[in-house]
Amino acid sequence: MLTTNTRAYEKIDAQSIDSIPDNIPVIRSLAFDAKRHLGIGGRYIRYLALPDRWVSWIFAGVPAGLRAIGKYKIDVLYSTFPIMSAAVIGLVLRRLTKLPWVLDLRDPMSDTNYPRDPLTRSIWRAIERHCMQHASRVIFTTDSTRRKYVERYPDLLTSEKCLLISNGYDEGDFAEFRSPAGTASNGRAVRIVHSGLLYPVERDPQPMFRALARLKLQGRVSAATLQIVFRAPGTEDLYRQLLAENDIEDLVAIEPHVPYQQALQECADSDGLLLFQAVDFDLQIPAKAYEYLRLGKPILALTTHTGDTAALLREVGGATIVNLASEDEIREGLSSFVEALQTGNHPLPNKLKIRSYTRQAQADQLAKILDELTAGPSSAISEKSQSMGS
Repeated sequence: MLTTNTRAYEKIDAQSIDSIPDNIPVIRSLAFDAKRHLGIGGRYIRYLALPDRWVSWIFAGVPAGLRAIGKYKIDVLYSTFPIMSAAVIGLVLRRLTKLPWVLDLRDPMSDTNYPRDPLTRSIWRAIERHCMQHASRVIFTTDSTRRKYVERYPDLLTSEKCLLISNGYDEGDFAEFRSPAGTASNGRAVRIVHSGLLYPVERDPQPMFRALARLKLQGRVSAATLQIVFRAPGTEDLYRQLLAENDIEDLVAIEPHVPYQQALQECADSDGLLLFQAVDFDLQIPAKAYEYLRLGKPILALTTHTGDTAALLREVGGATIVNLASEDEIREGLSSFVEALQTGNHPLPNKLKIRSYTRQAQADQLAKILDELTAGPSSAISEKSQSMGS
């Protein structure tokens, strides 16, 4: 496993590090975060963060990767996005060694308005094209994204090359949970939790904050009946300012980061869970959606009605879906959601349907891909031909 030195991360979760099996060598090469290490007061020279803030990793990661390939007799390269520098390292190692390369796209690399900065978007799109050209297999998390990429690069991508492995959850993460809390009673406030990052542009919570403020003014919710927790959302100063402006600080709490298992337990102990996904990400499904569904808790999903996230939630069940951008729809949907939690009438996710999204099922699919790329002489000939033609 090739990754960065720990200083590149803003926060380290020791439990996540401990989850790596002891028999897997972890190689940490030098990397700096341009924002924290090469800037002043969070401001940094733009060109020091292209294609992303960890671009310095490329210069150390490629040599480290070459050494690892020789030392461990690597058969297949595998890199995962959304860190663009990781994709670049995979691309360079593929070009230098001619080894089969699997590019795993947890999110689309680019879209019409993503990244939002035009220069960054043009650089990412150029890298993306090179990746599509040289990758042996490309893995997508939703079929909509897979189809879009085949349409975007008809000269480079085929159905054989583009594969679907959805996001999912690790059953082992849920093995030692305490029993979830029961239905909210009239004697305590309903507790709703959003766990993890909440981007202020891509998943703007302001319509929800305004809707909540109106419900409070109308007397439909109060601190005695509703408590919402945003656990480690990032951009905390902005969100606290917005809460104050809408006079809902008594209804919404911004809480700090906690270890992953503790965060999952908090979600399990809640009455309901919040999920955000904006129209710009209609072709994506956030990883936490699968964890939410596995927890078996009612979900209030602020997203579009037409995206892949809504489709998953309708398939598995257990969610109230409201338009993220509609203050009026959020107001009524949130009010109904809270009432359903109070009475215990909200439907729950279907346990049988969510089981198909376990990490074990995903690992089986990935194993088949790796077996195909290392199957023997015929596979090697095919791979060599693809390399020579690219």
